[in-house]
Amino acid sequence: MNDAKNERVRLSAEDWEDGALALIAEQGVGALAVEALARRLGVTKGSFYWHFRTREALLQAALERWEEFGEREVLAEIERIVDPRKRLPELFRRVAHELQPHRVYAALLKALDHPQVVPVMARVSQRRMEFLTRMYEEAGLEPVTALHRARLTYAAYVGFLQLNFTLGLPRLSHEEFDAYVEHVISTLTPDKPAE
Repeated sequence: MNDAKNERVRLSAEDWEDGALALIAEQGVGALAVEALARRLGVTKGSFYWHFRTREALLQAALERWEEFGEREVLAEIERIVDPRKRLPELFRRVAHELQPHRVYAALLKALDHPQVVPVMARVSQRRMEFLTRMYEEAGLEPVTALHRARLTYAAYVGFLQLNFTLGLPRLSHEEFDAYVEHVISTLTPDKPAE
């Protein structure tokens, strides 16, 4: 009885969510199972049920945590940059080196037939497109051009994830990847100064 109580105190709902996201990133949404995750976290299933009623409740909480991370940790920090011309390069560099969220995103792309995944991916994609469009407008592009550039940027991001995490291509060294990111920045960042 004491051990079960210690597990509950030691392992928070956030720990379970983080563990679920790590498992999803490595093995996909279908691999998320309470027993396997409990083993991975070194606790019993009883600890899980202290925080969540079902696997689906854990999946929902984990997806919302991943969604919130993108909003809070990445987009909010970029918005704090005063010079709108410096926001996009910083966004590209920052996003390029956030490996775990990319792996989760790539796993979720493979699970677009899952009823819990679809609405989260739709919301995330919509907000990211709106964010990119606004960043391009603030960097000096006309609204229609900003929207087109946002679509191109987002498509390049999703396409790279598909190639990299789904097909294992391209196999880039750290130096090659950094050079690719700088190429993306020079290609997709507008030359026109903000007015």
